[in-house]
Amino acid sequence: MADNRPIGVFDSGIGGLTVLREIWDMVPSEGTIYFGDNGRAPYGTKSKSTIIKYSLQDMSFLEEQNVKMIVIACNTASAHAYEALKERADVPVIEVVTPGARCAARATKNGRIGIIATKGSVNSGVYKAAVEKEAPEGSQIFQQACPLFVSLAEEGWWDNEITDAVVKEYLTPLKEAGIDTLVLGCTHYPLLTPAIRKFMGDGVTLINAGKAVAEVVRKTLADGSLMSDGVNPVRAFYTSDEPELFESVASPFLGRGLPAGTKHCNIDRYSI
Repeated sequence: MADNRPIGVFDSGIGGLTVLREIWDMVPSEGTIYFGDNGRAPYGTKSKSTIIKYSLQDMSFLEEQNVKMIVIACNTASAHAYEALKERADVPVIEVVTPGARCAARATKNGRIGIIATKGSVNSGVYKAAVEKEAPEGSQIFQQACPLFVSLAEEGWWDNEITDAVVKEYLTPLKEAGIDTLVLGCTHYPLLTPAIRKFMGDGVTLINAGKAVAEVVRKTLADGSLMSDGVNPVRAFYTSDEPELFESVASPFLGRGLPAGTKHCNIDRYSI
């Protein structure tokens, strides 16, 4: 029997739309409800307790929409809040760290893997631990926080002289370390792929966890008999900031036009 409830997806802002686009491509028959917490972004500079609080509120909102699955389309929230959400949720919860780590472990040839992420994700050590768990024995993991990348992505500065300079500043240590695989450990970072690839060179494999996350979503739906019948799947968007502002910057992240009608959500009314 089909389960036509939508999939709930949340992020601290619009970066998670790069994950949503992969979910749409992988399981186009599924309905989705996306919540972007733009009004409280970024999460990467917040304390662990605040990130957990915000993430639980985000999940509470999505649960109110009667979703059948929660996708944490935010690396920082995945790193800090996944266990708390999994413990509280009545539906499957999917995070973005482990799928990306597995892809990196499969891709590396020389055992030197780089991870770029927000300060929050890097300081948590969760991504590094996940890659170390999956990577071949003797692998070396190098981390680099890239806080300005989020602003560059949201400004649409994906490949210009300023972006090139910031990329060089952040990624020179990883290039000098001789990595052959680089995990884009924030959902904003795939938009900077042209500038990152130009600096790192074709010999470095860039890992965008979005595709791997979408495959986990598909498998979880299939294994749990949660697949939709594909009749009129919902495509709904909510934000804690101004809907017009969300819509004005969202399309490049989604890779297509955003359906009209983004709604505002007063996320602070959700208690935990």
